[in-house]
Amino acid sequence: MDEILAPTNVILVTGVSGAGKSSALKLLEDLGYEAVDNMPLSLVSRLVLGADGVDALVIEGAPLAIGVDIRTRDFDTDAFLSLLDRLAKESKISASLLFINCDDDVLGRRFEATRRRHPLAADRPVIDGIRHERQIMAPLQSRADLVIDTTDFALGDLKARLDITYGLSDDPGLAIFVQSFSFKRGVPRAADLVFDVRFFTNPFYDLTLRPLTGQSEAVQAFIGKDPAFDGFFDHLTGMIGPLLPRYRAEGKSYLTIAFGCTGGRHRSVFLAEHFAAWLGNQDWHNDVRHRDLDKA
Repeated sequence: MDEILAPTNVILVTGVSGAGKSSALKLLEDLGYEAVDNMPLSLVSRLVLGADGVDALVIEGAPLAIGVDIRTRDFDTDAFLSLLDRLAKESKISASLLFINCDDDVLGRRFEATRRRHPLAADRPVIDGIRHERQIMAPLQSRADLVIDTTDFALGDLKARLDITYGLSDDPGLAIFVQSFSFKRGVPRAADLVFDVRFFTNPFYDLTLRPLTGQSEAVQAFIGKDPAFDGFFDHLTGMIGPLLPRYRAEGKSYLTIAFGCTGGRHRSVFLAEHFAAWLGNQDWHNDVRHRDLDKA
């Protein structure tokens, strides 16, 4: 009996300029993918499928990540969508469209910091090019299998998200990202579940605790003694605990749980650390990030 080969993973990586597509391709390459950037659409099909009797250029079974965006010589939204439709019909290929997105304001600051011109704004303000590109790319964003917004992401956050979703492990399971944040700087865009912990007594008003963070034992003891803490945490774990196996059974590969307080330095940090420790004791893989700890 012939061996049945698993479909080849093919990720088409696109998105708005400046959002981090090139970084995503590099990280996918680190994960074991053959990465090709800015390839003309007319050659993508040949690379993956072969054409006119010519064998495909990609090694059978080797995962492939291909970057395509408005810089591509023959870029066309309709042609891109047609290519996706064709790939979706191929039994030997498991195709996915990854869209890298970012806030307009952050994109503008990135272009200004690097002194780069936006590809669609040669003689116009950067924001005009960003808005024009967003209109062009909207159909692809709507079609994407995964949209990653890098507005609040560091490179390590992007790597973790790509590893969870596109890692080549046979059983990646459910990865949980636990995050603290300051409401003054907005709710994290990627958060699936958000908990406002500003009802706990604020260590900020204790002059001995103000310079410390939620990672210090003194602050942790202070918040832990709040009359509401034990009841809240019991209810929190009692609610989320049964949900995690259900999320995993439904095929969800990652979950972001965020805790917010006023400054993002004391209460939210402690709750994130404490909840992550509880997850670890339940054998759930998790990563903790304190978005605003160094900004408060």
